[in-house]
Amino acid sequence: MKGRFFTIMLCLVGLCCTSIACHGKSENNNDPKDKDMKTLVVYFSYSAGNTKGIAEKVQKAVGGDIVRLETVKPYSDNYQTVVDQGQEEVESGYKPELKPIGVNVQDYDRIIIGTPTWWYKMTPAVLSFISNNDFTGKIVVPFSTHAGWPGSVIKDMTAAAEKKGATVVNGKEFKFSPSDANRNRMITTEAELNKWIDSLK
Repeated sequence: MKGRFFTIMLCLVGLCCTSIACHGKSENNNDPKDKDMKTLVVYFSYSAGNTKGIAEKVQKAVGGDIVRLETVKPYSDNYQTVVDQGQEEVESGYKPELKPIGVNVQDYDRIIIGTPTWWYKMTPAVLSFISNNDFTGKIVVPFSTHAGWPGSVIKDMTAAAEKKGATVVNGKEFKFSPSDANRNRMITTEAELNKWIDSLK
């Protein structure tokens, strides 16, 4: 009788282990396409809304929550003023104080982070967000928008997120028109954008 009970228990343990393996529910799961992952899309966007537009397309396709980063001290409405201020902040490594985003990053398995390119770097707001959070055991997917040279944005975001414990995958750059009259016209093809989004589903 004891032998039979022991055999049944072994089968049950094996069944549980198989179920966990099949569904990827281990505590350290970092499969970027796990259907059970809870996703947060975070972005900063200033002028044309290009980063915002991509972030919203991603969130619509993969689900989860979406938040826009806002600095406590808002940027000027004058574009040239922000260009000059942005250069100074980027070159000094400035990290502005951010408004609360209304969600707890620790509640998510995957964080997709979008930023415009400012002086070939991520925006100070995104630098603050990455620097201020612990991504241990989490997947981070960085993306950037630019209207010229992409700089080292994805490389820098990857290094910053990994320093905070993240596994970084699927980083992507999107190019837009440099023309003032067509700032929201994407030069990167829609097919390429959709292929990247599909890789996140």
